[in-house]
Amino acid sequence: MKKLFVLLFVICGFAGFSQTSADVKFTVKKHSFGKIKQNVPVTYTFTFTNASTSKALIVESAEAECGCTKPVYPEAPIGKGKKGTIKVTYDAKSAGTFTKKVTVKFANIAEPVILVIDGDVKAATKK
Repeated sequence: MKKLFVLLFVICGFAGFSQTSADVKFTVKKHSFGKIKQNVPVTYTFTFTNASTSKALIVESAEAECGCTKPVYPEAPIGKGKKGTIKVTYDAKSAGTFTKKVTVKFANIAEPVILVIDGDVKAATKK
């Protein structure tokens, strides 16, 4: 019985320290650049709010699915009620349509957030 009580205490204790995806509110999770010029990088800044009532948000990682996309995220914790940003840059070296995903992982939140950028890179004209 004592072991059961200790096990329940440990499980409940860990649950109290975790956050949920509801603690992170992004203004938008997808951005379309539309038509862009080849070899001219484009950047979009995704904004999120820490909706937690008690804890700071920590971005553990933001990983793009390819080397043509580079995310930059805050290294400092985002306090409750404060805003943070994730800047995503696409290099636009290849002509054609694109859709790229960035997976954002927050500390103590099981589900990552997926951010999406897309657009159509128009081939550079030769001089």
